[in-house]
Amino acid sequence: MSNVRVLIADDHPVFRFGIRALLEATHDMTVVGEATSGDEVIALAGELHPDIVLMDVRMPGINGIDATHRILHTRPQVRVLVVTMFEDDSSVFAAMRAGARGYVLKEATNEEIVQAIRTVGNGGAIFSPAIATRLIAFFAQPHFSIPKTIFPELTDREREILDLLARGQSTTELGNRLGLSTKTISNYISNILTKLQVTDRAEAIVRARDAGLGEG
Repeated sequence: MSNVRVLIADDHPVFRFGIRALLEATHDMTVVGEATSGDEVIALAGELHPDIVLMDVRMPGINGIDATHRILHTRPQVRVLVVTMFEDDSSVFAAMRAGARGYVLKEATNEEIVQAIRTVGNGGAIFSPAIATRLIAFFAQPHFSIPKTIFPELTDREREILDLLARGQSTTELGNRLGLSTKTISNYISNILTKLQVTDRAEAIVRARDAGLGEG
């Protein structure tokens, strides 16, 4: 695809400025507009007819995932490349379900972002190395289903992590097994403790084992 028409959707002006400058320095990309919210990018996608939308996940109003779904519902020929700082499972898989063709973290180099846009523009799909590693780890794991009736206030991923905690796995071991950073694992554990209304990991493990997790 030559002279790719790009619409940037991000509520951070510094990021938009940097991306615009980067793309305007290339010979095969044109920035046709900028949006600062989900509502605005939906409207501009209809008015400006971009080939690619660079979509942040969290913006004022409608979030980037819902905006992706709405844009592709009416303009399926548009290709959405998510460019964000959020790498949690829910965001990654929600973006894929919404129809995004790629998921790149903002920590990527300029060259990686340009290459990602070209790949998506040519009909391919692309993911940041960290995201690709996690996707591989996710699909490589033998997934077992923990009934939602066990701690229904937790998400499926939180129940999985709680089960593995009850099996004695450390934060580092959890990260390696699930393809997540230790920071992301710690965030999940913090959410679990809050939802279960317990004070520490040990108390959460006791609750988990009492409910039958951590066995087998």
